[in-house]
Amino acid sequence: MIILPARALSGAPVVPGVVVLDHVLQAVEAAHGPRAAARLPQVKFVQPLLPGQTASVMLDGAGPRWRFRVQRADELLVSGELVAEAAQ
Repeated sequence: MIILPARALSGAPVVPGVVVLDHVLQAVEAAHGPRAAARLPQVKFVQPLLPGQTASVMLDGAGPRWRFRVQRADELLVSGELVAEAAQ
């Protein structure tokens, strides 16, 4: 069981990492078509994305494996690798 002190839950809100990663998958599908189940063998969260901020997803590579970067202006927020086969 994980118990967080109350102060750990207060403060500035951030966009959940799963939401950011969903946008990465959407970017892959927009560029390369629908994908089957995806896996993320490597993800590094460098800076938080705050509500109301805009970020861009950059993709490198060819299916079924892509390197990605999520950036706000020139600032790296998230980087990693996504592997997903084309949907049948």
